[in-house]
Amino acid sequence: MATLALAQDNAFGQPLESQLRSCLLATWMAEAGGFGPEARDTAYWVALLRYIGCTGHAHEVSTLFGDEIAIRAQTLVHDAGNPAEVMRDVMDYAIRWRPEHERDEIVRMLQETAHQWAVNNFKSGCEVGDMLVSRLDFGEPVRTALGYTFERWNGKGFPAHVGGETIPLPMRIVHVSHDMEALARIFSIDHALEAARARRDTTYDPALADLFIAHGRAWLERLRTIDPWDAVLALEPLPHRQLEGAALDNALLVVADFIDLKSPFMNGHSRRCAQLATDAAQVLGVPDEAIASLRRAALVHDFGTTAVPNSIWDKTSALTRAEFDRVELHPMLTEQMLRRAPSLDALNPIASAHHERCDGSGYHKRVRADGTDAGASVLAATEVYVGLTTDRADRTAFTPANAALELRKLESQGALEPRACRAVLLAAGHGEPAASSAARAKHAGGLSTREVDVLKLAARGLTTREIADRLFISTKTTDHHIQHIYNKIGVSTRAAAALWAIQNALVG
Repeated sequence: MATLALAQDNAFGQPLESQLRSCLLATWMAEAGGFGPEARDTAYWVALLRYIGCTGHAHEVSTLFGDEIAIRAQTLVHDAGNPAEVMRDVMDYAIRWRPEHERDEIVRMLQETAHQWAVNNFKSGCEVGDMLVSRLDFGEPVRTALGYTFERWNGKGFPAHVGGETIPLPMRIVHVSHDMEALARIFSIDHALEAARARRDTTYDPALADLFIAHGRAWLERLRTIDPWDAVLALEPLPHRQLEGAALDNALLVVADFIDLKSPFMNGHSRRCAQLATDAAQVLGVPDEAIASLRRAALVHDFGTTAVPNSIWDKTSALTRAEFDRVELHPMLTEQMLRRAPSLDALNPIASAHHERCDGSGYHKRVRADGTDAGASVLAATEVYVGLTTDRADRTAFTPANAALELRKLESQGALEPRACRAVLLAAGHGEPAASSAARAKHAGGLSTREVDVLKLAARGLTTREIADRLFISTKTTDHHIQHIYNKIGVSTRAAAALWAIQNALVG
């Protein structure tokens, strides 16, 4: 979970480990307040998992603000209990990157719709977060607290505008610890303590603000002297959660879905890579233990994409050199996050090399992949094939036949390892029947075929009008389909519907 916390730092434009420092502050606050082991343990996990739903609404935030990572980094120091302050900065950021002739319209739109947009945005983050955390088996107190991530003591948070002691104590603790870590890091300890005083009884529980005012300086100075990674691991609640076998695989599936929710064009990408790479490795006769490592590496190989803004991933035109430079960073960031935990670091030779090439033309290290690591070679070829056969913001998907031709071309040019390429093509059904599962007798969730069509397009981020145009139906009919889908699968936001579709293999 600490590694997942680092990914959330990436998604919010924070230095790696800021979420860990917030976790330490939350734990120290719970201990100093004498709140008991359940509150302390829940605050620990809530601090680490607070933004687990953040990738679910990255697309929507980026649509309005461009670089959603930059705006999120800026909002870290906002007084979230003061809507006027937040709105002022949001308005400024929304128009800053727009051409002059669009700015008046953006301001008008925000004035009319900002509140409802914020409600939907934060509801989406909470709903997706709950769906992911429920699969990690943390228990009801953690799930309940995370539902109040964006609420505030004075009732001016989102999405339900609840306040006071209705917000669970662990989340009230984390509201303070998270903000104080950011303010002290970005400005100073004095600035953080002054904010605690100013926001007392409005944004923060006054008793918790007083607790921090009394001890915060010592805690923040202590943070400067310790390694937060080791300190967080040392404070993990007992019994320690040791994941292996199926439990580890299930946790990495959660990570894969967290990653792939980043962009509608990534939905199901990691799961699809994991399955095709596994099938290709079986074609090559790779031992079962090595196949298990390959599958796990494939599930987390795109961890670093969380640090690249959706203004790049969702761009409908060619990337600039500077933008592609940022894309090239994502395998390096994957490597940095995985190497923190020995069991995950063991996946790095495969996971962080998924864009390297045999001729040295890949990235991020631009080394010549010699093909001796079958897993790395298979994942590199798999990544190309899956990427080509998926719709991207700037192009439609290649047909399987054309993707196969492209893969063979890269093989002939010496970019991809020949045996790995051929195994991937065989596993994908080129040359021999594909390794496929039996067709479903009916769609998951009791959805009709038309509802599945609508869900796939909604998961891609298309508007109701765009879905209607694509399927040659009316917007009213499309809206009815969407409401029926939401009711059937038990969600209320696009991001949650996309996650459900990923989990049920309807997209990807």
